[in-house]
Amino acid sequence: MSKILFVLTGADHWTLADGTLHPTGFWAEEAVAPYEAFKAAGHEIVVATPGGVVPTVDKSSLAPEFNGGQENADRVAAVLAAAAELQRPVRLEDVNLDDYAAVYYPGGHGPMEDLAVDAASGRLLTRTLESGKPLGVVCHGPAALLAAEQDGVNSFAGYRVAAFTNAEETQSGFADQAKWLLQDRLTEAGVLVETGEPWAPKVVVDRNLVTGQNPASSSPVAKELLKNLT
Repeated sequence: MSKILFVLTGADHWTLADGTLHPTGFWAEEAVAPYEAFKAAGHEIVVATPGGVVPTVDKSSLAPEFNGGQENADRVAAVLAAAAELQRPVRLEDVNLDDYAAVYYPGGHGPMEDLAVDAASGRLLTRTLESGKPLGVVCHGPAALLAAEQDGVNSFAGYRVAAFTNAEETQSGFADQAKWLLQDRLTEAGVLVETGEPWAPKVVVDRNLVTGQNPASSSPVAKELLKNLT
């Protein structure tokens, strides 16, 4: 059994271009699907957030239309409610990578608010990349990659990744409201974003980095990570 670190946003809002605070957090499916996959495989999960705050789930991610109906929406909510790890996160600043076999970052708009500029998270990502340990990042989670820099160069420059695309942000209705778009900012940092069809599963594997484009990609990303943990 291995210990896997889940790094979640500590933000409960996303500041839009006009200063509006849009309620958000982490996206339910992107936490629940890998959580269930890793648990079923016998692994232990530890949740870390900036400052050790209890993470907030994006309420909209619990809606039936994002979960294939009310029955599964209720199931996802029940998994989150029963996940004791979410109620006792460790401080991201105190994490020792040596204690973990793999690291996973789910998305939601929350990482755009805090992890994108979190130095402790950036250092952890750089160390994980250099360690060769499996690193999974999904949807808006790659916003955290923006904080990973060494000597002014992004640690992920030249890596191929999947991340929430401009097309998906446009279709979700936030492209015109956002201060910046994830695909654009990653590209500016030298990260090579590979785009798939909006909302369809898209996974990119580059060395020990496994990334997924959107919520539908979270389960396939978890499967890829498990290949390297068995």
